[in-house]
Amino acid sequence: MMSSDRTDYPQASTSHMMKTTKRGRPYLKDTLDLFATLIVSLQLTTHKQYFRTFPNSFSTDEAAQNLASLKFSQSNRGPDPRDKSRIVTTTTTTTFSMTREMAKAMCQHFMDARLIENAADQGSNLFKDRGTYVLTPKGLHVLERFISKNGINSDHLQPVFASQPICIKLLHLERRTADDEIIVTQSVITALFRRFVGRQPNYPSQNATAPQDAFQEYHERSKGVQLMDVQEKAQPLLGKATVVHKYCFAAVSALEWLCDFTSVVGREEAAEMAAQFVRFGLITLVSDKRKNNDSAIIFTVRGSAPGGNSPVSVSSQHGEFRCTAKAIYRITDEGRRVAQWDEHSSSPRSSVTNLHERSSLEGSTLEGVARSGPEATVSAADAKIHRRISMAEKLNSAYTGSKESKEAKASVKSNTDRLNQILEEPSYRALFREFLKANFCEENLAFWVDVEDFKRKFSITSSAQANVPTGHGGKGTPGQAAMERHHESLIKTAFQIYNKYLAPSSQNELNIDHGLRLDLASYLSEVMTNLNGKAFDGQVDASQAGAFNATQLQMLIKLYSRIQTHVLRLMAMDSLPKFIKTQRFIEAKQWLGGDASEDIQFLTSPPAPPGLGSEETGGAYITVSAKATEREQRQHQLSGSSTTS
Repeated sequence: MMSSDRTDYPQASTSHMMKTTKRGRPYLKDTLDLFATLIVSLQLTTHKQYFRTFPNSFSTDEAAQNLASLKFSQSNRGPDPRDKSRIVTTTTTTTFSMTREMAKAMCQHFMDARLIENAADQGSNLFKDRGTYVLTPKGLHVLERFISKNGINSDHLQPVFASQPICIKLLHLERRTADDEIIVTQSVITALFRRFVGRQPNYPSQNATAPQDAFQEYHERSKGVQLMDVQEKAQPLLGKATVVHKYCFAAVSALEWLCDFTSVVGREEAAEMAAQFVRFGLITLVSDKRKNNDSAIIFTVRGSAPGGNSPVSVSSQHGEFRCTAKAIYRITDEGRRVAQWDEHSSSPRSSVTNLHERSSLEGSTLEGVARSGPEATVSAADAKIHRRISMAEKLNSAYTGSKESKEAKASVKSNTDRLNQILEEPSYRALFREFLKANFCEENLAFWVDVEDFKRKFSITSSAQANVPTGHGGKGTPGQAAMERHHESLIKTAFQIYNKYLAPSSQNELNIDHGLRLDLASYLSEVMTNLNGKAFDGQVDASQAGAFNATQLQMLIKLYSRIQTHVLRLMAMDSLPKFIKTQRFIEAKQWLGGDASEDIQFLTSPPAPPGLGSEETGGAYITVSAKATEREQRQHQLSGSSTTS
């Protein structure tokens, strides 16, 4: 399995084998990136198998054909180090090459990671030579983040995102650089266990009158592993009375849940994490009623010291988990304490109190949840407690935390800061858009969103495609060709934004400062006159897209950004004070609370800055799907409106 990297300037190329672990699988990051690259390169269509049709699917042959020679090109724009006024573009092309058998083996890894599944037989764990496959909710979550991070045109994938469930929150466990094994610490197991059992015991609803659709069923599973009560029959001869064990779950259900909602790869790794739960005294075996001749796979994990969540008498240096169809486990008293169910029931948002805030490379917010209660055996590294101002607090005008926050409230920027928080949260932003639409000023937010998307696409763009041989000897690389197409698309988008929001008498003309409008018109007049020799009449023609260069496009982006800042202030001063007083916003804030869906949420102490600390300490964090969050918010609004009516 070969991959090669090539950068168009300066000319350079490398070739290397994909790294694999001692288990024989590729490193997880490579697996996720290759999976997303493959899906972007495919055209997901309707396939037939066993007299059934499966939309948004692909076949074994299609996957193998694309993986045989798959190219991923990424182009980045930035200032020329030798001339800051110029923009240079660097394009890197990565080519994956593998045989059909290798491609099938790679797709098997995708199945083990629960990124794809057999459309005709969802219970099958084998990638077959002639099969039809669809993306799982976890696969869609990974794909969405890959597309957003790399600036990929995903129009052909929108039907998939719109019609299938998406994992709204995916828990990632950090891995060792050397061997890609999960770094197990007490805080990591605590974070994983809390996500595993949920904020409240997840018993199936007894009031369901109609069968659940795929979205509802997945939503219920996402709350935590589904629990049940198990009755142990009386044994009079042994002097044992009937016992009812609460908070029980099947061992197989636990493995399935861990594979579907976390970054573990395969049942083997999931069983190891479940064995850690046993080791730390969080769960215990109730029964395993398999027959003597039934096979049993038992995973055992060992630690150099007793687990830190519990007293030494409760935890042990090893844990054992039985992966059998009949095995039943229950959550222990210690497990319920660590889960903080009692705290959640008295204070629904208590789990988000001890948090840490910092920015990621994507401008996201990172969270870290600290433990509560006395924990005598917690190591110093795991005992760090960080405080994060929750989304609810940021939006609450009564927040009176530090001196800096008070000064910020008193400043002119306070409303702008609060509006930025609303725009960063997909659920609030969708609600704000509806409010503006009802007040006939939706164009302000629409312009802001369009420019944000435009700026992101300008900085980075990527493409993925199968390498189809051509009959002519073209000089341009696939990455360069993709960049040229993207450049034309960017200029058309820039012109569309101008014609839609800024041209005189345009469809959604913005009410902006005269000086800003004059600066924009002067620049366009100068550029357009030089291009075609005609006087600028206030309109731009998309057919002239190819004539704009990257430096001119960047100048246009700077002018758009100034107008964007002006529009943001207008919305902050005029629309925001009215919006935050509406009943729908108040209800949404209560519903989301401090658990608003930032892009990334750290559930353990954030990693040390680069260069500090030589050991990898591990950690757990959650990534949040914007598409799934917006969909959930819409469903919540619909259910709320139907209840009131």
